[in-house]
Amino acid sequence: MDLVIRGGTVVTAEGSFAADVGIEDGAIAAIGKVPGEAPAIDASGKFVLPGGVDVHTHLRLPTDELPDRLYQDTMAAAFGATTTVLSFIESPRGGSPLETLRRWRAGAEREAAVDYGFHVILTDFGERAARDVPAVIEAGCPTFKGFMVYDELRIEDADLLRAFRLTAERRGMMMVHCENRTLLEDGIARLLAEGKTAPRFHAASRPPLLEAEATYRAICLARAAGAPLYIVHLSCREALHHVREAKAAGLPVFAETCPHYLVLADDRYEGPDEDAARFVISPPLRARSQHEHLWGGLADGRLDVVGSDHVPRRLADERAKGITRFVDIPNGAPGIETRVPLVYDGGVIGGHLSLERFVDVTATTPARRFGLARKGAVEVGKDADLVIWDGDAARDLVQQDLHHSADFTPYEGRRTRGVPVRVFLRGREIVTGGKFAGTRGGGRFVERKLPDLG
Repeated sequence: MDLVIRGGTVVTAEGSFAADVGIEDGAIAAIGKVPGEAPAIDASGKFVLPGGVDVHTHLRLPTDELPDRLYQDTMAAAFGATTTVLSFIESPRGGSPLETLRRWRAGAEREAAVDYGFHVILTDFGERAARDVPAVIEAGCPTFKGFMVYDELRIEDADLLRAFRLTAERRGMMMVHCENRTLLEDGIARLLAEGKTAPRFHAASRPPLLEAEATYRAICLARAAGAPLYIVHLSCREALHHVREAKAAGLPVFAETCPHYLVLADDRYEGPDEDAARFVISPPLRARSQHEHLWGGLADGRLDVVGSDHVPRRLADERAKGITRFVDIPNGAPGIETRVPLVYDGGVIGGHLSLERFVDVTATTPARRFGLARKGAVEVGKDADLVIWDGDAARDLVQQDLHHSADFTPYEGRRTRGVPVRVFLRGREIVTGGKFAGTRGGGRFVERKLPDLG
């Protein structure tokens, strides 16, 4: 063995047990009582978890102004117990998804601090996109995204249906941002006409009805195409109702939620404009009464995964440009570093999730559902992506202590229990003693092949 983690409590999606974990050549080689004189780390009193898998991030390539941002955000993932990230990358309308993938692979290879992969955003499904999609799947990226809203990103329903059919034929999967465009545009126009432009009106422009209708429509399109569907950032019981019905009918429909919908609520929009602007996220934060429905969905399997929906947005840039109207504020908030701690604190400590289910929704199911065969579990033969987790330690989430490239956190001042004290990527320690011990460019692109989704 190259290294043995001794004396910890190993946590898997199926159960927890005391065991040593032996590591050899970057993989888990033994679990149990591991004899020998290999270098060892004492994990007594701690949990040994699989490295987290975050399948919903919006990373950014470096620029002259922000040359470190992809490195920073993937390093932040490591500090947050996540060792594999999948990022959305946008193929411009009429452009080549395959060229988009090649450009991102070249850029990330020099920067990523953890292992990574991509989902290509399809903004249309013209001849070029249809030609490229099979090649993108063959290149190890079998998942794609369609937005039902936003002028610059939206894919029309007819194109979305074509995308469902082609990706299903090639063993791929569409992921869909579900909101009703007509109702959204009508709501925004009405608010603006009434002079209601402040950030606090963002939530009023996107009530649950928009999300619920579009969720049902996406399910219908996928069903007609005989295709699997993954619904991103589900935020309300109205949309969850349609997912529950689809699952009950045996359809291959999967859904995620995000930490901000589990622990934050729409009362955040009631603060001063500058504070409210931090929470311009779509779908928006919902009523606090929605929390119990989402936690319940995670606990019983109606919701499959928790993704961060990390966007390295910078409030300073918005202030510099004088952006004040809710309709002009870029959507999104950072969360790549806080995802796993928030699910542990709100779910396990909060009494909503078992320790095993916490591991399942943050690591095991995302890895399995997205074709990361060597990730997401403490199991012999898997990559030694491991986290030594102190379940009793507490910390305050404050911007100055975080590592992402955004300049704020929506969880400022929130106290959480559960801290990753040591993090390993393929057997190599990358976080220890509160310091980053990995390398820029130390992450690897992971080729994926989806399992049979039914």
